[in-house]
Amino acid sequence: MKKVLLTALIIMMALPLFAGGQQEDGAIEVGSNIYSFQDNFMNGVIKPELESYSEELGLDLSIVDSEGQQAKLNDQVDVFITKGVDVLAINLVDPASAGSIIEKAKKADIPLILFNKEATEAGIMGTYDKVWYVGTNSAESGIIQGEMMVADWNANPDWDKNGDGTVQYVLLKGEPGHPDAEARTTYSVKAFTDAGIGVEQLALEADPNWSTTHGNDKTAAWLTSSFGNDIEIIICNNDGMAFGAINALKAANVVLPVYGVDALTQALQHIADGEMNGTVLNDGVNQARATLDLAKNAAMGSDAVAGTDWVLDTDGTKAVRVPYVAVTPENYKDFF
Repeated sequence: MKKVLLTALIIMMALPLFAGGQQEDGAIEVGSNIYSFQDNFMNGVIKPELESYSEELGLDLSIVDSEGQQAKLNDQVDVFITKGVDVLAINLVDPASAGSIIEKAKKADIPLILFNKEATEAGIMGTYDKVWYVGTNSAESGIIQGEMMVADWNANPDWDKNGDGTVQYVLLKGEPGHPDAEARTTYSVKAFTDAGIGVEQLALEADPNWSTTHGNDKTAAWLTSSFGNDIEIIICNNDGMAFGAINALKAANVVLPVYGVDALTQALQHIADGEMNGTVLNDGVNQARATLDLAKNAAMGSDAVAGTDWVLDTDGTKAVRVPYVAVTPENYKDFF
């Protein structure tokens, strides 16, 4: 009898070590990542907000850098699962690889919140009842950016250098295949054609890192190319690349309209200084907050959006969409 009681006591003492990832104080453990700490927006807005808001919610957050490598992210998820976290909050490196992450979470019966990079495989979100997505409507940022450019083009006839009624543009594109990069590239230009304005693409260069260095180097090369004097607008998929374009323009003593996406503080200052014509608020603060709100609810077994203002799409994507907002010389002060 004594041996039986001793064995039972040992098992009861060990249970807190193996029954899920919650700490002794009851804090929910969240295993999370950023696809690359080199990304201006992800590391400058979303990561710090995840960290600060997790403290506000009383969550125990572990956040790692996937360094732009899907294989590294796969290993990190395995480590989180082995550790026994209560919920995963994952920023995919490759949106096409969402299925493998979802399968890992499903096998371990751990709730999963994907954020900022949406799965591209149709129907994949329906394969697990404990997976949700937090992000944006990718097309919306391109549409808003395009509408700003159309309005400014119509208000500034001198931007049409050769008077041909056609916009000669160059475009700094983000990561090829990234839903945001593809949508922003398509819809920003489509706004011109929808408005009956002709367009001519002089050059387009993509960068998987969405980097300022890329924006600087490509713009500098374009300005000294055979079509350098023909460029009328520089379209950028994000603010980071726009900063590089602005640096190159200043170095060459050239003034051209520049548009970005993200509404980073530096972008607001460039707008204030007349060096940037517009950007689009990519609301990383609320993306981070929605991610953790859903993570907490999911870990507790509650409805994902219970007690929050977030609303899930009704189209089966199981997504919370945080809206974009146009930021212009007229309203940029509202976003500082």
